[in-house]
Amino acid sequence: MGKLLIVLLGPTGVGKTDLSISLARWLNSPIISCDSRQFYRQLRIGVAAPTQEQLERVQHYFVGMLDIEDAYNAARFEEDALRLIAELHAKQSVSMMAGGAMMYIDAVCKGIDQLPDISPELHAELCAVFETEGLAPLCRQLKLLDPQHYFQVDLKNPKRVIHALEICLTAGKPYSSLRTNPQKARPFEIVKIGLRRSREELYARINARVDEMMNAGLLDEVESLLPFRSYNALNTVGYKELFTYFEGQCSLDEAVEKIKQHTRIYSRKQMSWFNKDPSISWFHPDESEKIFEFLKKCMSIER
Repeated sequence: MGKLLIVLLGPTGVGKTDLSISLARWLNSPIISCDSRQFYRQLRIGVAAPTQEQLERVQHYFVGMLDIEDAYNAARFEEDALRLIAELHAKQSVSMMAGGAMMYIDAVCKGIDQLPDISPELHAELCAVFETEGLAPLCRQLKLLDPQHYFQVDLKNPKRVIHALEICLTAGKPYSSLRTNPQKARPFEIVKIGLRRSREELYARINARVDEMMNAGLLDEVESLLPFRSYNALNTVGYKELFTYFEGQCSLDEAVEKIKQHTRIYSRKQMSWFNKDPSISWFHPDESEKIFEFLKKCMSIER
């Protein structure tokens, strides 16, 4: 049998963590995490990082490996994850990756453009412009530096506009010139398992999980990170909303509702991205036996 990478993916809150541990134990494989915010050791509650008990049950790679000051991106993850997969495949035929970070999954499965690391200072500078002057001056600057991308990007999305500007200013060339969308060959086969629930079911789980995070101490976690709020790692749902609370811009109840709303929006973006990939085989998280049977066929072995 050739080498195989199994990818377990799906939107936030769908139930990937518990099933990933069951699958990893069944496969006798560690878990390669591709949840980009779980990479940071200071982010625990707000990113639903695996618990200590879960980490002890199955070895996880890329969980808590970075400080929030560290620069990291999908291109570097591609290099690091492929190196790790090669090491695992030297000892076993099957490896497993799990998470919901769309670009990071594509980086490993398809390849990604090599983009420069962005300095926290530049990110903070552009965010300050957005906070004080709005999105319009940033859009005008992007139009000057990269007119091609200007007419493609969602100009109402500050995160996308700021990211494009960061690349232009750091690389010294248009962002569009660096986006070649390569499809790279991999020395292993890839099987993608997608988890999905009805929208009503997923939204109920998301809302309940946010309440659980607050009860588990998310407010204290965010307060401890206030000195670092300009770092890109903290431009994350669950943290940025509570930063606005600490800055006196809203009540705590309003911030919590915003976390729920923004998490639901993010889950829709994830599903929109994943639904464009015809190679994903979809299951409900409760269909674990069907998933195991499907993987047996893919692996052409009896477990």
